[in-house]
Amino acid sequence: MTKALPRIDPASGGGLSTAHTTMPVLRRLEAHASRPAKVAHIAEAARQIRIQDLKLVYHAGAGHIGGDFSAIDILATLYGAVLAITPATVDDPERDRFVLSKGHVAGALYTTLAAFGFLPVTDLATFLKPLSALNGHPNRAKVPGVEANTGPLGHGLPIAVGHALSAKLDVSLRRTYVLVGDGELQEGSNWEAMMAASQYQLDRLTVIVDRNRLQQGATTKETNDLDPLRDKATAFGFAVVEVNGHDHGELLEVLSAVPFRPGKPTFVIAHTHKGHPISFMSNNVAWHHKVPDDAEFQQALTEIEAVGNARIGRELG
Repeated sequence: MTKALPRIDPASGGGLSTAHTTMPVLRRLEAHASRPAKVAHIAEAARQIRIQDLKLVYHAGAGHIGGDFSAIDILATLYGAVLAITPATVDDPERDRFVLSKGHVAGALYTTLAAFGFLPVTDLATFLKPLSALNGHPNRAKVPGVEANTGPLGHGLPIAVGHALSAKLDVSLRRTYVLVGDGELQEGSNWEAMMAASQYQLDRLTVIVDRNRLQQGATTKETNDLDPLRDKATAFGFAVVEVNGHDHGELLEVLSAVPFRPGKPTFVIAHTHKGHPISFMSNNVAWHHKVPDDAEFQQALTEIEAVGNARIGRELG
């Protein structure tokens, strides 16, 4: 049984301490690395990011852990083996761009950036503290690797379209990826941006939908049904691909292969589960914005470690 970490009262000005920021710093694998090596690397990165993100939310006493956990496998795949960006090239005009449109899952982005060396792991100890750069929504002026200030839903995809259009005007091969929530697609600004992306044939743009079918308080179907989502995106001029958003091999194959059709932007529907893979969080709308108590923290940590041990056993077996 994993020993419980001491809980710090956020009201006292505390939070995650540097003693708990123990995540190893990884790196993006080179393009010539084998597929099995990439998949194993991404899986371990995702495990480490989940552990650190769990600590972040638990000690800060706030966060969006359900949405964090549904998106982490996508983030680990992008930064671990897909995006042409490293800490050394974070200001390179030819770097790939990633925009987190669902900015409320900033904790997942911060832990991913720390895992791949864009900011010191110890900086995670400042999460949600007064005057911290790591506040509840990402700020491009304060955090290396953040391309856009996001939080108000429906803004990130239009910004990403702007990045992709800029690349096309520059006759550049740089790619733009944007992660949106499925509930977020109820904002009309997304569909206006998609019309523009199709009009300008931005085939270096990839929209990834975190399709966990839950939003704050209810399912997307109960709130404003998006289906048939694939048909709608196709009608807006996108090449549409569906993928298991927790399968690192599938994610790697799809996200590395864009553009799928010349002249068409790509729309990836990543089927995920909010709170994955934690038994009491997975597909549970209550975990959109909830903090684990001591017992839940311990159970979640144990389950994440068990998933990692099972994966290692399969690789060795």
